[in-house]
Amino acid sequence: MKKNLLKIFVLSSILTTIGLVMDGDPKEPNMLMRFVEFFAMTGSIFVLFSLIYFVTIIIYRKIMN
Repeated sequence: MKKNLLKIFVLSSILTTIGLVMDGDPKEPNMLMRFVEFFAMTGSIFVLFSLIYFVTIIIYRKIMN
């Protein structure tokens, strides 16, 4: 389970980094705000992917039993 969470976290970090690099909006002058945006987006994507992953695993186990 820890391995799956680590994989989801790495995937969400990669997607957040790609999104941040590809973003065409002007950057915030405040460095703290940049970090807050990065970690908030990473957390949001992590929670979304975790919910999708664990809900599908639970549904799959219920169907197979």
